[in-house]
Amino acid sequence: MENPENLSPEELAQRKEEMLTFYKESMPYLDAQLNYETKLAEIDEMRFKRTQIQMQYAMMMNPSEEDSMPEPEAKPKTSKKRTLKKQEV
Repeated sequence: MENPENLSPEELAQRKEEMLTFYKESMPYLDAQLNYETKLAEIDEMRFKRTQIQMQYAMMMNPSEEDSMPEPEAKPKTSKKRTLKKQEV
């Protein structure tokens, strides 16, 4: 590829016209790709929402075991005073 500084004004204008033509011809393909990517993103979003709803429903139907188990009765605490060992000198 030639350096644009080395091109004559006519060659530069021709190069610009070629680039413009290339981009214009590529637009239908890019539009199709954009439509495809948008649809994929929408599908992924719907899958995520559906999974999230299923998880919430499952959590509502199966409460955690901690909530369903009765609390154990509190054991009476025996307070025994602890002392340090005495060391002989």
